[in-house]
Amino acid sequence: MNNLLTNYLTSIQQLKNKFIKQYFQVRINGNREPFKVQFRHHPYKILFILSHMRSGSSLLTHILISNPQIIGFGESHLRYESELDFKSLMMRVYWQNREFSKIPEHLPQFRMNHQYILDKVLHDNKFLKDDFLQSKQVYSIFLLREPYRTIPSLLDLKPHWNQNNAYEYYVQRLLTLQKYAAQIADDKRTFFLTYNQILDNTNSCLSALQNFLNLKENLSEEYQILNTTGKKNIGDYKGNIKAGKIVRNPRKIDIEIDQEILEKANSYYQKSVSNLAQYCQHIF
Repeated sequence: MNNLLTNYLTSIQQLKNKFIKQYFQVRINGNREPFKVQFRHHPYKILFILSHMRSGSSLLTHILISNPQIIGFGESHLRYESELDFKSLMMRVYWQNREFSKIPEHLPQFRMNHQYILDKVLHDNKFLKDDFLQSKQVYSIFLLREPYRTIPSLLDLKPHWNQNNAYEYYVQRLLTLQKYAAQIADDKRTFFLTYNQILDNTNSCLSALQNFLNLKENLSEEYQILNTTGKKNIGDYKGNIKAGKIVRNPRKIDIEIDQEILEKANSYYQKSVSNLAQYCQHIF
């Protein structure tokens, strides 16, 4: 009897999931324009967090997607070649956020009335082409973290890397982010901040982001915990991300880094800060 009931409930769940997935597919693919979906007049805006690993991007993601105008979950790992790939992002975001056990509570997801679809991109190989960054519907937030914490954290995350691997990834990513900002060259659609600003100048930082994105509700340092929070390959799974708020005391990492590597990395970091501030809105 218990097995029959379990099988019945499983069948009902599978049927419900199939219906929900088909619903999103019809809405998203029913309109061929890359930023539009069926039965919705206004086009979406795509919001990229462009950063590097161990930058605090998971924290920023959670702060942003706790706002009702923004939907996302973390790192989609999609590879983008054109604006048409945003359809895949829409599908992945709405389906990844499936928590439909309480339909009334999650009704806004079915309405698909968010203003922004968010993805974070931390690796160079995710943009096969990058000219779509110049689209008026694409907004980018550039996030950097200084190397003195980032490089040890990278080695903690990837123990198979050596110091040179971490340094080369970090520096190459900084160079790529500068290239993107120079290519976009539009401070109405780009914003630059650092992880330390999120921690130490929180109110000004969140207020500036709210104005940049033209959000109706205030951004808060407290955020929602999702079914994807803390999951590997989606976002931070080693830090304090499940606290539901900004935690300012970093966890201890006992990894010593060669001082020459840190100083060289910091030189690139300082230059990146200067260049990104030249192209993007910021709070300096």
